[in-house]
Amino acid sequence: MRLGRLGRGGRAAASALLVAALLGCGADRPPPTKLDSVEAQIAGRQVWRAAVGSVQFPLAMTVRDGAFIVAGGDGTVLSLDAQTGAQRWRGSAGNLLSAGVGSDGRVAAVVTVNNELVVMDQGAPRWSTRLASRTTTAPLVAGERVFVLGVDRAVHAFDAVDGRRLWTFQRPGEALTLAQPGVLAPFKNTLVAGVGAQMLGLDPTTGSVRWEVPLTAPRGTNEVERLNDLVGPPLRLGDSLCARAFQTAVGCVSITGPDRASLRWSRIAGGQKAIGGDADFLFGADGSDRLSAWKTAGGELAWTNERLLYRSLSAPLSAGRTVMFGDLEGIVHFLDRESGKTLLRLPTDGSPVAAQPVLSGSTMLVVTRNGGLFAFRPE
Repeated sequence: MRLGRLGRGGRAAASALLVAALLGCGADRPPPTKLDSVEAQIAGRQVWRAAVGSVQFPLAMTVRDGAFIVAGGDGTVLSLDAQTGAQRWRGSAGNLLSAGVGSDGRVAAVVTVNNELVVMDQGAPRWSTRLASRTTTAPLVAGERVFVLGVDRAVHAFDAVDGRRLWTFQRPGEALTLAQPGVLAPFKNTLVAGVGAQMLGLDPTTGSVRWEVPLTAPRGTNEVERLNDLVGPPLRLGDSLCARAFQTAVGCVSITGPDRASLRWSRIAGGQKAIGGDADFLFGADGSDRLSAWKTAGGELAWTNERLLYRSLSAPLSAGRTVMFGDLEGIVHFLDRESGKTLLRLPTDGSPVAAQPVLSGSTMLVVTRNGGLFAFRPE
């Protein structure tokens, strides 16, 4: 995870001093907790395997029409059949990536390390444009538009056909921003974006603000401690969107109309990665990889699990009776969603799990730092 400080023109520059202040020296982090033996309580197997370029950037994957759409750090973009792993189409951004990939199934968008937004049509180049700031949030492709959230907290809208800029929304913000995925998602006919700790509902045609709800209030005495940007991707559950505010809180916003939204609940909770969940529970890991489950209805703590401390856990995926986390050794842990008990472990290629797993039907896709694509099917 990295931080950026805004300079003139809204450009972000790395600040190593602040990274050290926030995360501490890596040598001081305790070693990963050793795994105890587990007798499998459920069945699961790998159903196919593929590969993409090494993933050294904040990857978000898309599931559309029975396909997984994934990108590698070298700019490769793949659409793979979720059932078989067969390639539907392939494209390239022509450069290393800083964010990706967003897609509606046909049109896909990624952002390169040169701040270039590249849009493809089933893998074939359609158009590209240079952005004013770095981007670490996967673009959103929806309603014949491509939306982009920069680390300068600016939201841009482009015509998906020809790349024409439609509008830009930006407001003055604090100097320090997160260089990791933020909140950018559709909700019916509203574009939802995270700007600091605020969840905003924007008109996708004009960029005007329809509603605004803070997930938490700033805490701390300096700008590092007060940093509380929303971490994406958010989790949609019915008429609510739930998310984590960086290192401060987990909460849900209830959206009851085009112009109406309110805070459903918010709970103090450390952590730096996105949450997962379902209609009954939300799940997430804190900075020490202590796992917590909160009741979706009101945010009450349901259980905690300290058996995976310091294993650099991914954001979770909830499916069926299980919640799944990947770790720094490429192991996927399947936990009972109601108790946190380990039910199954499955290996990948030994490199860290690079992104939040995603699900299409009964097939789950896990991506590793080495670019391994592993499809599992719990049974």
